[in-house]
Amino acid sequence: MFNLRTCASKLRPLTASQTIRSLKHNRPAAPRTFQQFRCLSTPVAAEPFLSGTNSNYVEEMYYAWLENPKSVHKSWDIFFRNANAGASPGAAYQSPPSLGSSLSTLTQAQSLLHAQPNVDKLVEDHLAVQSLIRAYQVRGHHIAKLDPLGISSVNFDGAPVIVGSPNMGFYGLQESDLDKVFHLPTTTFIGGNEMALPLREIIRRLENAYCQHIGVEFMFINDLEQCQWIRQKFEAPGIMQFNNEEKRTLLARLVRSTRFEEFLHRKWSSEKRFGLEGCEVLIPALKTIIDKSSGNGVDYVIMGMPHRGRLNVLANVIRKELEQIFCQFDSKLEATDEGSGDVKYHLGMYHRRINRVTDRNITLSLVANPSHLEAADPVVQGKTKAEQFYCGDTEGKKVMAILLHGDAAFAGQGIVYETFHLSDLPSHTTHGTVHVVVNNQIGFTTDPRMARSSPYPTDVARVVNAPIFHVNADDPEAVMYVCNVAAEWRSTFHKDVVVDLVCYRRNGHNEMDEPMFTQPLMYKQIRKQKAVLQKYAETLISQGVVNQLEYEEEISKYDKICEEAFARSKDEKILHIKHWLDSPWPGFFTLDGQPRSMTCPSTGLTEEDLTHIGNVASSVPVEDFMIHGGLSRILKGRGEMVKNRTVDWALAEYMALGSLLKEGIHIRLSGQDVERGTFSHRHHVLHDQNVDKRTCIPMNHLWPNQAPYTVCNSSLSEYGVLGFELGFAMASPNALVLWEAQFGDFHNTAQCIIDQFVCPGQAKWVRQNGIVLLLPHGMEGMGPEHSSARPERFLQMCNDDPDVWPKASEDFAVGQLYDCNWIVVNCSTPANFFHVIRRQILLPFRKPLIVFTPKSLLRHPEARSSFDDMLPSTHFQRIIPEAGPASQNPEGVKRLIFCTGKVYYELTKERSGRDMEGDVAIARVEQLSPFPFDLVEKEVQKYPNADLVWCQEEHKNQGYYDYVKPRLRTTIHRTKPVWYAGRDPAAAPATGNKKTHLTELRRFLDTAFNLDAFKGHF
Repeated sequence: MFNLRTCASKLRPLTASQTIRSLKHNRPAAPRTFQQFRCLSTPVAAEPFLSGTNSNYVEEMYYAWLENPKSVHKSWDIFFRNANAGASPGAAYQSPPSLGSSLSTLTQAQSLLHAQPNVDKLVEDHLAVQSLIRAYQVRGHHIAKLDPLGISSVNFDGAPVIVGSPNMGFYGLQESDLDKVFHLPTTTFIGGNEMALPLREIIRRLENAYCQHIGVEFMFINDLEQCQWIRQKFEAPGIMQFNNEEKRTLLARLVRSTRFEEFLHRKWSSEKRFGLEGCEVLIPALKTIIDKSSGNGVDYVIMGMPHRGRLNVLANVIRKELEQIFCQFDSKLEATDEGSGDVKYHLGMYHRRINRVTDRNITLSLVANPSHLEAADPVVQGKTKAEQFYCGDTEGKKVMAILLHGDAAFAGQGIVYETFHLSDLPSHTTHGTVHVVVNNQIGFTTDPRMARSSPYPTDVARVVNAPIFHVNADDPEAVMYVCNVAAEWRSTFHKDVVVDLVCYRRNGHNEMDEPMFTQPLMYKQIRKQKAVLQKYAETLISQGVVNQLEYEEEISKYDKICEEAFARSKDEKILHIKHWLDSPWPGFFTLDGQPRSMTCPSTGLTEEDLTHIGNVASSVPVEDFMIHGGLSRILKGRGEMVKNRTVDWALAEYMALGSLLKEGIHIRLSGQDVERGTFSHRHHVLHDQNVDKRTCIPMNHLWPNQAPYTVCNSSLSEYGVLGFELGFAMASPNALVLWEAQFGDFHNTAQCIIDQFVCPGQAKWVRQNGIVLLLPHGMEGMGPEHSSARPERFLQMCNDDPDVWPKASEDFAVGQLYDCNWIVVNCSTPANFFHVIRRQILLPFRKPLIVFTPKSLLRHPEARSSFDDMLPSTHFQRIIPEAGPASQNPEGVKRLIFCTGKVYYELTKERSGRDMEGDVAIARVEQLSPFPFDLVEKEVQKYPNADLVWCQEEHKNQGYYDYVKPRLRTTIHRTKPVWYAGRDPAAAPATGNKKTHLTELRRFLDTAFNLDAFKGHF
């Protein structure tokens, strides 16, 4: 009778405005809390209502009544009024008026007490029924028949099962109440058009809705509209109905899913394929989600999934040519395309086709994925966000993501949690993802009781109020219904939703594995289990939907398709990995129909553009915008630099990014605190000091018709956010996507993305990617966690050969870049950073760029560059050679020191202090990988009498030494030794003691400039 919409919002003390509204109803001032009300009400008469389970519902009605007395039954209105007025024990309870009568005075109400002495029992019974209904909604899934094997080990921590007719007594209801008619609350739809039902029928309908093959978790959602929507989808009578045509389509899809796996098993019984046996319903489930979404306007679906079932999804959902799949099983298949390739169940695919159900075009992309489970989750989200961005889909109505998960990984992998927490962030939301969990009820060999602490593997989704639909995978029609609801939920609310397909894994982890070793009882049951296709076919035959002959013809038809594709697959002698691209870039690699030239134009800019960008960077292009006083000084300082034709690091970055916006390149910079910059140097987003949430991004005010600039602080995540930005960068080559770590070494929690996607992505999946990683690096005496971006790790993973001089090409530098797996730089000047960022887009291909960015150099007075170093005809300098007195008399130079990064400034300061400018030359290696053999050779030849030293501030077993030394020796044909000056080997990246830090610095500087230090130690 009461309105739960009102109640749900009132489970808290009244605010001042609510108290005022309460007084407008001309009743005495109400107690501010329900606890205060209980103290005022009669302790004896009220006890049946105000204790135990009922208390919550009385509390809801009480707060609803405070807002609107008409929202509750009249008897409750009288009771609350009397109790608030301090009525004596027993007097607060009054019976309700008869239909059509009016109750104008308290005396009239009291007179009804004698006419209907059992009103308290009547109200209590109705309240008990409401409690029962709510219990089914909250806990009905506890007793739903979800497990096809009937051995579910879901553990609810011993919580009592208090739903179902045997437990009516818990609510004060008896067997004699089963035929009584009860009024239905507005929070249930089981009545359809009926307002009241016998208790027996209420229980029957609730059990049909919540306790059969579908279990619904949604009552934790704090939005009434969403809860009501879900209730209607599962409670309304007769809603789960399919016509004969839909059933025949479902059967045909099950035939394809099942027979595909059986065909692979027959042809390649000893090959791993990570088949779908035990969850064949996944294929029709995915197709249902796609069909429903397509009908709702979606025309691009981006999917991510683990290896289990991938070949089946490629064949029967994406519609990859079967012969391209089958030929992958041929051990004699040759690989001629670039890269090392990957196993068949890791590959992705992109395909545009007609959806035959909706007769609309649909593009499907399945993102390639390594064996690192769930690693593709944020990548898929980032790619989805990018596709939405480029097509102007601000609400997610055209582009959507579907993520498939395994049950053990969904519960066990932290990246799932990180990705969920991106789902509603303004710069990362994809407006709802449909998550499908293939719940095998087992990990590799691990029982769920040992693999997770939560009852369900899907409980992590509750953190973002995503509804969770558990469904028995051996009931195909229930699965289809749930998938339809999930797709409709996503279309309606643009929120995440989870479909938990409770199934089993018929074989072991792979087809050669023996699961009986560790799960004997489960697999004894599985061996007896009839396949879902057989069970569903028997059901439809018994219903007369199809006959046996039609069923057998459907099987024969698909078997023939497979056999014909198998015959064609034998003609495939070469594996063309490009057929498996998940993110093609049409038109990018050609120009006027011809391959693009392997050259790079100048990355410089005109003086006019540099000045214009600098002026905008030092101003506030919005009127009446109050910025912080400290920021005013920073902007003023930028303006002075522009007048003096110089730039620091922040201004150089501003000019590089701003110039690309003019050229139509969308730029996205993401990471923790990147809007301001960890070291308060960037300030790309200005905040009005007087108006909350009023911001300004000056870079979006540079040019008319410029590309947009997106700069966004991310959640405190590296793994999830880097994966997201990598996925965003996959979508288009004509965008610059940068991710900045708060400190460089924080990338270690994103190591999986770096190791599995960024470093080998092109080799494994022919997927070029131009993402830029900005990693603050430098030994500043700040301790081991804020010093090193671990350059040794990135350099170890570079694919250039230290013993081989690179082959000649049209442009030696660009040719090297094309052959490498990624580019690693440590710029020592703002101008060089400016050039390397612009080069990233002007190259005719895309490679990941790793930049070890500075900290102290952000404000170092010598770390400045002139406009002259950034004008047309200038380029990125892979090496910055010695330009001081030593270069004027190269024969007299006794030592040539190679270094990289900020240690250069410490070396020059030390050299000046020792008055050794003519004796020691210092060359900066700005691009470490690919190694600049040609320029290093040129520099060595210039100083024929000099010893060669590699100097670094990092420890000897870290940093660049192990990478640089063999390449230096190859350059000089091993004619000289290469000496080391730097810190001694250590386990930690840096000391946490300031004095020790300075002692180490002094020691290696002494070594670098002691011309006799290395004699006799070759």
